[in-house]
Amino acid sequence: MTEKNEMIFGLRAVIEAIQAGKEIDKILIRKDIQSELSKELFAAIKNTTVPVQKVPIERLNRITRKNHQGVVAFISPVTYQRTEDLVPFLFEQGKTPLFIMLDGVTDVRNFGAITRTCECAGVDAIIIPSKNSVSVNADAIKTSAGALHTLPVCREHNLTGTVKYLKESGFRIVAATEKGDYDYTEANYKDPLCIIMGAEDTGVSYDNLALCDEWVKIPLFGNIESLNVSVAAGILIYEAVKQRRKEN
Repeated sequence: MTEKNEMIFGLRAVIEAIQAGKEIDKILIRKDIQSELSKELFAAIKNTTVPVQKVPIERLNRITRKNHQGVVAFISPVTYQRTEDLVPFLFEQGKTPLFIMLDGVTDVRNFGAITRTCECAGVDAIIIPSKNSVSVNADAIKTSAGALHTLPVCREHNLTGTVKYLKESGFRIVAATEKGDYDYTEANYKDPLCIIMGAEDTGVSYDNLALCDEWVKIPLFGNIESLNVSVAAGILIYEAVKQRRKEN
């Protein structure tokens, strides 16, 4: 069964949705679920990148009063893409790709604002992890002013593996971090590029920082120690736009 075309509940319904290839944003499963059908559900989930959260049954009951059988799935309003599919496609078109990767960003309004800037600036895709991250929901689409309907979103199980793939494909990887070696304007944004933005409290993860070609920082002259991540992303994105326009 579905409600408002955004949610599926019930073990068999969710299994069938996965097997049919529906774009599922996340699945909530009762913590102590145990049945033959639940084993079938976990087997179906195993080969996907769909985030799964084990939650108390009270949370599921708050979402729907109908017979959810311990599982609720949310349908994504967009089709997620894979970075490894998009990169060769862009190169074949003769493009110099520009990607934005969000490492641990969880605020949906920031996500929407970043995607709106990406779309306006001609960014080729935004990359997010399947866990501990924002996802594309109605609030994100609204904040993005509809940009999420046109901007490719790649959802990856392993961001570090994705960074390695991009480097092997000829991308420069630039991280925005307060640990930056120099001002963001001194970095090279002209080549195939992925800019990594981290969460405002934790920043870019160490594993991803270690793979970056450049660490850059945005100078701050006031008393507050950091910029909003969507503002910081906009600054770096338009520095890339400026350098690329001069190059052309």
